[in-house]
Amino acid sequence: MIQFQNEYITVFQSALFQTTCTVVESKDFILVVDPNWLPHEIEEIKQRVNGIKGEKELYLLFTHGDFDHVIGYKAFPNAKVIASKGLRDHPNKEQKVYLIQQFYNENYIKAPYPIVFPEEVDIVIEEDGQKLVIGDTTITFYLSPGHTQDGLFTVIGPEGIWIAGDYLSDFELPFIYDSAKAYEATLQKAEQILEKHKVSVMVPGHGQATTSRGEIKRRIQFSQDYLEKLINAVKKEDTEAIAALEKEMPFPSNFTKTCHEENIAIIRREYK
Repeated sequence: MIQFQNEYITVFQSALFQTTCTVVESKDFILVVDPNWLPHEIEEIKQRVNGIKGEKELYLLFTHGDFDHVIGYKAFPNAKVIASKGLRDHPNKEQKVYLIQQFYNENYIKAPYPIVFPEEVDIVIEEDGQKLVIGDTTITFYLSPGHTQDGLFTVIGPEGIWIAGDYLSDFELPFIYDSAKAYEATLQKAEQILEKHKVSVMVPGHGQATTSRGEIKRRIQFSQDYLEKLINAVKKEDTEAIAALEKEMPFPSNFTKTCHEENIAIIRREYK
């Protein structure tokens, strides 16, 4: 399903977890970000790409290595892959492959593509501010650990497209799989990016894209406030406050319960 579209980008949204895939069209290249989830959804993305690609170079960007974001990797076998050094050197590649296979098996889906973790990264992002220039377009990358250790923020200019990965959702609270301290630092980095770049549209990994700078600021503050409350509650062992914060999770489920518990465990490890 197409969630957002303008002359530069098309944002597809999966029925699962409101996960996004962004296709960026430039006169010099096509960039596909995190193709996902279901086979017919990835096929719709492929049809869009095939319809606009022509002789342009095709790039495939992964915002991080969570299995739902790399599941469509082999749908674009001839693309040049862009990812962080953390993704290239990911310590749990086999587990991600296992999760993809389990997803297909549990839902009786025949895997449409080979199930592999991105094994070759053509353009490796190693530091904040690293740039990739393609024709008239400059793409600037920022490392964004916290949710995972291998996250990337990507800003595409001059169009002002910010691909945020699994941050700055309009509904999803922070899920910390890596580090709470790193997550806080990444949110501060997000504030700096918004000040430094002329952002015209921001696309989160889950949820709605937005063209409003005020809305982006609200989402940054929303995540900062939640983390601050949870960190303080865990430090004080305030079980009532911790339980109340779990209830703020939208779409409560075994999954969100597990994520909340993981948040608490990581905060305890880092702050206590």
